[in-house]
Formats: sequence, C-alpha cells, structure tokens
Amino acid sequence: MAATLALEFITFLLALPVVWKFGGGVSSAGFVIVIVLSVLMLVAAFVQRRPWGLGFALALQAAMILCAFIHPSIGIMGAIFALIWAYVLHLRKDIAKRMREGQLYDQLGHPPGHPEGTD
Repeated sequence: MAATLALEFITFLLALPVVWKFGGGVSSAGFVIVIVLSVLMLVAAFVQRRPWGLGFALALQAAMILCAFIHPSIGIMGAIFALIWAYVLHLRKDIAKRMREGQLYDQLGHPPGHPEGTD
C-alpha cells in the first residue's frame, strides 16, 4: 500500500504540469490543492503501519476523485487509482484469509521429495 501511495505521489506531480500547459489549465488554487494532496500521499506512505494509516490513505483517494472539479483528468486519475486500491484491499483480504486458514505456501511446508537445505 505504501508503494501504491508513492506511485500516486509521482503520477499526480508529473501530470500537473501537463494538465497546466496542455489540458486547458488549472487554477492556482487547484494546483496548490493537488500538490498538497500529493505530498500528503507521500506522508501517508510512511504511516501505513499505523492503525489509522489505511483510513488516511482512503480519505486521500476520495479527495483526489473530488479533484475532478478542479480538472476532469485529475479526477479520472483519482478514480483509476481508486480501482487499484480496491484491488489491493481485495488482495489484502484474500491473503489474511489464507493466513488464518494456514494455506500460504510457507505455511504448507515442503512437498514430498523437496531437497533439504536448498531454501
């Protein structure tokens, strides 16, 4: 999840100059809002281990989708990243379920005939 936030930080900062110059422009206030939200994404990447880190990241996703009022392309990028977050949360839930059931590869042990000492 931290890596996803770091990628979002980079993506939104790289997209802003393009939108500013070629996409019909963004107001100065909108530019500042997107930069602040992008920097908060980077901050959120470092607090994902905290109990409130996930909620903070998801709130930032909602805020980025609402940035469609600043410029539609920014809102579309926010929606795309929201879909990525939905998939990441699905994977997280699936892995937690498999861990509880003891079905992860490392929890199953080695298959018969696996040579010892090659790990």
